[in-house]
Amino acid sequence: MSTQIQVKNPKTMAFILMLGAFAGLFGETALNMALSNIMEQFSVTAATAQWLTTGYLLVLAILVPVSALLMKWFTTRQLVIGGLVISLLGAILAALNFSFGILLLGRVVQAIGTGLLLPVMLSVMLLIFPIQKRGVVMGLMGLVITLAPALGPTLSGVIISTLSWPYIFWFSAIAYVLLILVAAVKIENVSEITKPKIDVPSILLSTIGFGGLIFALSTMAEVAISSPKVWAPLLVGVIALLLFGIRQNNMAQPMVNLRVFKYPMFTLGTLTMFLGILIILSTGILLPLYLKGALLFSAAMAGLILLPGNAVNFILSPIVGALFDKIGARRFTIIGFIFVLIGNIVFLSTISSQTPAWQIIVAFMILFFGLTMVMMPAQTNAMNQLPRELYADGSAAMNTLNQVAGAAGTAIAITVFTSGQSSYVLDFPNATQPEILAAGIKYAFYFITGISVVGLIGSFFVKKPSAVSEKSLSAVKATEPVRS
Repeated sequence: MSTQIQVKNPKTMAFILMLGAFAGLFGETALNMALSNIMEQFSVTAATAQWLTTGYLLVLAILVPVSALLMKWFTTRQLVIGGLVISLLGAILAALNFSFGILLLGRVVQAIGTGLLLPVMLSVMLLIFPIQKRGVVMGLMGLVITLAPALGPTLSGVIISTLSWPYIFWFSAIAYVLLILVAAVKIENVSEITKPKIDVPSILLSTIGFGGLIFALSTMAEVAISSPKVWAPLLVGVIALLLFGIRQNNMAQPMVNLRVFKYPMFTLGTLTMFLGILIILSTGILLPLYLKGALLFSAAMAGLILLPGNAVNFILSPIVGALFDKIGARRFTIIGFIFVLIGNIVFLSTISSQTPAWQIIVAFMILFFGLTMVMMPAQTNAMNQLPRELYADGSAAMNTLNQVAGAAGTAIAITVFTSGQSSYVLDFPNATQPEILAAGIKYAFYFITGISVVGLIGSFFVKKPSAVSEKSLSAVKATEPVRS
């Protein structure tokens, strides 16, 4: 029996959703190139300025789990238009930049809008296209998920050099206005409104859990892990998430149905996505720092150096989507992670304060050649194993962990980078600032390379969902509590 829902303009709906998500995900990394400008303008430290990126990811991680509940309370049209309007308000606030606090508030508001759009996009796309076209559709969606944050530093670098950093938000605002006008006419309702009971303790536990976890990881860049400022929110976050999980498993109508993780290929696919996003956003914050601080390129030139890697992603994503049904997720993810590992090894062997730009371009192209082959197949293979009624829950769970990965990747990368700089200064006290910065970046790439190895090992366990779905479904049903 087909799970497809008939709508008048499925391609137009998909286009609106993907552009809205692209604008939001672009915002995750768009300010990375502008952090030094913002620090100078508002007289804030790097640790404070970093919250413009980390705070954005923090809000997404808190809001996305709630989105599964919102999709059962509000229509698709209400959520899409609402998400775009909220994103527009956030972009305008950030563009006005009256103060650092207003800029940060604008980022938070924009993140709320993106947090509404992301899970709706994934859930709707699975419903409005037939399963035989899912590979192509998910290929395009994979392009959005990987290209937007990767392209952020490139586009913003050009904007900063030719205009000024607030124009990043003015351009986003124009895009949101156009999308709202089209969405008001073209978006149709496909969600099933059941209006389940709102469980306030679940929302509080989710918020405290993800908030505490990401706050602790972000603070590690400033203070030692032994500081109460790190371990206290980390401990509170972990306890809250454990209580959240226990509560969800004992509810008849959970806020997020964690039973999606009893489907093995969904769990493995989500883990693979987690590692991929972690790599993308780690490199997304490290390479701009390296290109501007160690190799002394301008923001525009640094952005252009990253462009060929993004071009590889743009060209390859639709091809991977078209070939997915023939080749399958297993081959794509294994080959993809091999290329990701090679790309990281090239970075480790070439990064210095004297590295020619072409070597960075080649390494980044290899890295994204691999990541493009990993992301869409992993996501599609994961969602293909879920029954239709769990699409919204699977989407919320996957997108939540993607935002946690982004925040964790950014925070850990900066922490390792800072530690690497400190170690290098102890060994070479007379080193120049570009040499110190390059050493810190190289140190951080050891962490990213380790993540690549974990991903490669996991890729060997990937299977086609049809081969395991019946077994998994029986297992899930057998472990579900009896509903009164």
